[in-house]
Amino acid sequence: MATRWGICSAGVISHDFAVALKTLPPEHHQVVAVAARKLEDAQEFATKHSISRAYGSYEELARDPDIDVVYIGVIHPYHLKTCLVFTNAKKNVLCEKPLAMNTKEVKEILASAKRNDVFLMEAVWTRFFPASVEIRRLLDQGELGEVKMVRSEFGMPLSHVPRVVEKELGGGSILDVGIYCLQFTCMVYNGEKPESIQAKGVCLDSGVDETVVVTLKFSRNRMAVFTCSSGVKLPNGAIIAGTKGDIRIPDNMWCPTLLEVNGKETQYPLPEPYLPLNLINGTGMRYEAEEVRQCLLKGLKESAVVSHADSLLLAELEDEIRRQVGVVYSQDSK
Repeated sequence: MATRWGICSAGVISHDFAVALKTLPPEHHQVVAVAARKLEDAQEFATKHSISRAYGSYEELARDPDIDVVYIGVIHPYHLKTCLVFTNAKKNVLCEKPLAMNTKEVKEILASAKRNDVFLMEAVWTRFFPASVEIRRLLDQGELGEVKMVRSEFGMPLSHVPRVVEKELGGGSILDVGIYCLQFTCMVYNGEKPESIQAKGVCLDSGVDETVVVTLKFSRNRMAVFTCSSGVKLPNGAIIAGTKGDIRIPDNMWCPTLLEVNGKETQYPLPEPYLPLNLINGTGMRYEAEEVRQCLLKGLKESAVVSHADSLLLAELEDEIRRQVGVVYSQDSK
């Protein structure tokens, strides 16, 4: 039986997700319905992606009995409300990252998923790329000895994008691009909470962070440092340095297709899209979709690769970094 997907939101990221699903066998993945706040947007999306049902509200999608799991591609200030629409309707959920605006909201989403006994995962797509799977394998096998340093950066000139610069849209580099560096660090250090965090950054007039540098110290004198920016393009690479060797991602660290392990290069090419993509390497979303299918087939309520504990740790670290940089959202006072 195919996993039957509903897509919530007809925006740019949902487009890429639908394109990515088409690179997987149709007997494994089918998009059954799409919902948007305006019916005409859903209908246009449905036509473009050959989806049979289009809804003008999220509630209608939640009531559709033929949906196994819903992909939520709305912007993050709406994640809490939207997740609850589907978890309370007993639907499994793959929700875009960041899972919510802060720790309090993340806890509410996770509690709702548990209460309704449904699967829920934050769509940290990077962790499911074959290159990321290989990184975890190498680390598990101790190929690098003891990891002492993790360094990463993600910067893009995004000051023209309203959702990145406007506070009410959940703007800021930490929640948009910094989360990739943060999740990478947490993946390498196996979900361990750092002993200390120091964050310095600059904010825009709108009150959201534009560029932030974060230093994290873990147990046994292991370190991590990352830079994120929505103002400038950075090389966007990452390095994991251990006592016996290193792993480098030369570029596109959030959607890696190339690894250098102790100087030896390996490529992990992605399938070609059947429609133009909005995001670099967008067909790489296929891997998180397949993870969801495998979890559902096994009757799991969370993935071991991006667990509920992982999402909670990310939210806690994001909150602390924002606190140090001085970024406060309206959701923080609720």
